[in-house]
Amino acid sequence: MDPSAAPEPFAPAQLGPITLRNRILKAATFEGMTFDHVVSDRLIEFHRTMAAGGVALTTVAYCAVSPEGCGTPNEIILSREAVPGLQRLADAVHAEGAKVSAQLGHAGAVAAGAGYQGLSPSAMFSPLAMRRTRAVTADDIDRITRDFADAARIVVDGGFDAIEIHLGHGYLPSEFLSPKINKRTDEWGGPLENRARFPRAIVEAVREAVAASGAEVAVLAKVNMDDGVPGGFWLDESVPFVKLLEADGHLDAVELTGGSSLQNPMYLFRGEAPVREMARSMPKFVRPAFKVLGKRFLPSYPFEEAYFLPYARQFREAVDLPLVLLGGITKRETIDQAMAEGFEFVAMGRGLLREPDLVNKLAAGATSESLCVHCNKCMPTIYRGTHCVLVPEDQRA
Repeated sequence: MDPSAAPEPFAPAQLGPITLRNRILKAATFEGMTFDHVVSDRLIEFHRTMAAGGVALTTVAYCAVSPEGCGTPNEIILSREAVPGLQRLADAVHAEGAKVSAQLGHAGAVAAGAGYQGLSPSAMFSPLAMRRTRAVTADDIDRITRDFADAARIVVDGGFDAIEIHLGHGYLPSEFLSPKINKRTDEWGGPLENRARFPRAIVEAVREAVAASGAEVAVLAKVNMDDGVPGGFWLDESVPFVKLLEADGHLDAVELTGGSSLQNPMYLFRGEAPVREMARSMPKFVRPAFKVLGKRFLPSYPFEEAYFLPYARQFREAVDLPLVLLGGITKRETIDQAMAEGFEFVAMGRGLLREPDLVNKLAAGATSESLCVHCNKCMPTIYRGTHCVLVPEDQRA
């Protein structure tokens, strides 16, 4: 793209059927504020604060499509009981001039660490639960696909403006895409076309549910460019996978990501690995082992501004589908660069935990860079309410 033709990041933009006030999204950062599996007042205030800070769209992170799909004990489960709370949250965000999205997911093998059976394409040992998961059956696939569609209907009834389907980070659809995890020899395993069959069916089911509702709701998918593990899903297959999604025609945008909650979480975050803090957040009997082995599960990667951009460029070259760039976006000049390189939106996470009003500051020219220091000490707070440890308690979102 000619840089002079790049869109203004703080001007209104279209995302499928909805109009956003700018091109900056609040990425899904798990909030850990829903201990009863429904929206809490604290969660509403968290997203209201993000909306008041200037983001165009704030994303409610990881909403499980069923109880067995929970990855932690404190997630929203998208049952009918969740609708009134979703409506209150949507109203609060809309009152601040922003839109709101819900991230739909099934944790797959990660659910074993939350006390559930844990499902995966092929039975595997879960280091999170110290036991084996159960291989998904064809009936499971049909049922879970319906669960995603039902969850989409609940989100629509909750008055949300967008749905983000989580196909990344080592959760169940991502596990099917992974040649390292998916060892099936049936129609759901083997070549990419087979491994992609289940994730594509989920996307189609969500789109059909939204279309049948008649509501103007955007549908996005979060897709791994790279699992961050040897033998995992990588560019040679993730680019063709996004091309399949584009050909299917069910998505309004794709958000590009990487890493695995199951195998390599720090590949997504970059920066310092908070091993000691994570150990302190865990049950006492787990802490000694995690202090010893934690560095293997949470390796440290140097932080670089826009660290996913080199990989994301491969997708921008290959597809016309609107793309959301995320990963270490902390500067105004990076946002401008993303627009100049043809990305329609950027998503920010940790920077907004540090400064919920960062977008307003950037738009006004009051700052050019986030105060986030990439210490990642926000990671261990997900079990008691996600926050930046540098923000005083009375000033947190």
